[in-house]
Amino acid sequence: MALPVLTTRPIATNVRVSSFFIGNEETVRQNGRFALQRDRAGADELIEQAYRQIFFHAFKVDRDAVLESQLRSGQISTRDFIRALLKSDKFRRDFYRCNSNYRVVEQVVGRVLGRPVHGASERIAWSIVIAQTGLPGFIDALLDSAEYLECFGDDLVPYQRSRVLAGQAVGTMPFNQQAPRYDAYWREAMARRAPAGRGSAWAPSGGWPQPAWLAGQPSPAVQNAWRWFVATGGFVLTGFVVWTALAMLSTASQG
Repeated sequence: MALPVLTTRPIATNVRVSSFFIGNEETVRQNGRFALQRDRAGADELIEQAYRQIFFHAFKVDRDAVLESQLRSGQISTRDFIRALLKSDKFRRDFYRCNSNYRVVEQVVGRVLGRPVHGASERIAWSIVIAQTGLPGFIDALLDSAEYLECFGDDLVPYQRSRVLAGQAVGTMPFNQQAPRYDAYWREAMARRAPAGRGSAWAPSGGWPQPAWLAGQPSPAVQNAWRWFVATGGFVLTGFVVWTALAMLSTASQG
């Protein structure tokens, strides 16, 4: 039996009240499923917004033509389109596998709910959900939550809420710049997995042992001796070739 999600309290005062901001360049287009069928330009814009929100940037290989066609024809809602992107192999490969569960919570909450996590309590609560149900269960819980349905419903692409606040000359930094795809945690993990020994340039001190295919590698002394032998042989061979060429030229001039 799965445990219920732990309750968390907002850590900012402005999230406790409704938003009364004036529409600006960050206001999201109000596109419905029926409007998508009539307005191809609106559908293309909504799809691009979804890719930017979830992937930050989608290359051609990352796009899903079947999902886009289903969205344009009204077979699925925008919320289902977002759900499919979050459950795609690209998101799992480029976001989920590159981070710890705590950071996955920050990444997904920022992209789906459009706000930062409410401190360590919410980070821990959703991490428990990931441990119990996996990434798909966590995504379903967010997209089916009352907060998501109240803010975005079925037909709006999630966006960063309250980015432009009254009384501030400069808005908050976009979420994709606040939380890059991976941080030092993943770089250190890749360094430990690199095929090198202890204390090398690729693996820090105390890193993983060498793989089996490097177990019979010659010692540094043998490697240096081999380099000296190759360099000396190269000089001798070069001198012999030069001496032979000079001898041939002198013989030709005497004849």
